[in-house]
Amino acid sequence: MTPQTEPGGLAPPLMHLDQVAKSYSGHPALRGVSLDLGEGEVVGLLGPNGAGKSTLFQIASGIFAPDSGTVELFGVGYRGNSPAILSRLGIVFQARSLDIDITVRANLKFFGGLFGLFGHRLRDRIVAVAELMDITPLLDKQVRKLSGGNQRRAEIARALLSEPRVLLLDEPSTGLDAAARRNLTANIRRIVAATGLSVLWATHLVEEVAAADRIVLLIQGEVRTQGTPAELMARTGTADLTDAYIALTGAVSPARPPPGQ
Repeated sequence: MTPQTEPGGLAPPLMHLDQVAKSYSGHPALRGVSLDLGEGEVVGLLGPNGAGKSTLFQIASGIFAPDSGTVELFGVGYRGNSPAILSRLGIVFQARSLDIDITVRANLKFFGGLFGLFGHRLRDRIVAVAELMDITPLLDKQVRKLSGGNQRRAEIARALLSEPRVLLLDEPSTGLDAAARRNLTANIRRIVAATGLSVLWATHLVEEVAAADRIVLLIQGEVRTQGTPAELMARTGTADLTDAYIALTGAVSPARPPPGQ
């Protein structure tokens, strides 16, 4: 898998989507979405439920092919390159993926094997990702006995086993209370700072991506606008990213979690 160099000698973005469209039973889910993710960049994919965020993630992760448009990761498309792409891609979907009837360690061993990790290498990676996600004391606990927040941290640890360059997070805080959401967001930001990962983080909660390098606003399957948080606030004449979100989307109420949730 050899990425092509762009004109001027610049490396291509790690993820490049160009005019990606997808429909289900004649109903458009994505309408010509274009999005890039650069080296070491954190991009917040912000939009209400039903905006097409999960469909975009399924296409970006190679689960589905688009009806039209270009999808490239690490400079190449999925055709003929899927194993090499997926080995450098960490994915946390909205739906939980861990086996709740076995321990965190057993889950990590199983998924490590799928990533081609065995023996000392696998043991070392389990230790490393457990430390990164602060779940070392939980490794030998059954997943079903963990809180929702700790289950999510274990899932992110699983996604980091193969030392990916890009991490896709699809609504990672779904089902968590306010405290667990804050802790999870802080953990992810700490990991990004420590590893230099590039992250595409989909959410409908503005505060989760307030510190992102760039925000892409997805509404009804279309990119409404994008820019840094400061640019979006300047564009709308607001002093708060939530107020900018309301101004750009016409939302009636802020995209904030309910109190105590």
